[in-house]
Amino acid sequence: MNINLAVLSLDSPVFHTYAIAACLMILKLMLQPWMTVARMMKVKGGYRSPEDAKKTPLNPEPRAGQLDVDEYVDRSRRMNLNDLESIPGFLAAGFLFVLAGPPVVFAQIVIWTFVVARAAHFVAYVTAQVHDVRATCWTFSSLAVLTMVIYTLIKLL
Repeated sequence: MNINLAVLSLDSPVFHTYAIAACLMILKLMLQPWMTVARMMKVKGGYRSPEDAKKTPLNPEPRAGQLDVDEYVDRSRRMNLNDLESIPGFLAAGFLFVLAGPPVVFAQIVIWTFVVARAAHFVAYVTAQVHDVRATCWTFSSLAVLTMVIYTLIKLL
């Protein structure tokens, strides 16, 4: 398969779509830990390492239990771990998908399905929805990535 490097131009509608989606997903991936930090500061706990419970300018009044698991903080950590399981695969698969030159509308549907599903997954997780709801959102995002990979493999073979 010959690769037309014009597909990597922001003038390419498929690459443009991917670039926007990738930026949004990278922002999600990088901002989620800040949510965890904000939650740790709010509850003054949920810390992980023994040295985190020592007196410092950011922890002027250490107390027993600061290293205990705090569900409010830990929920944000779990959301971050889920992002780390899903978003890097999208970034890699999406880039290869762009190189495969899919039809614009097909590419936009698949790429935005991933983004919308991840946004829905975030809302479901942050509002403590049951596993079935989160799993449904995850399934749509996973199927979008698998679609990109299978399309790319078919074009390569």
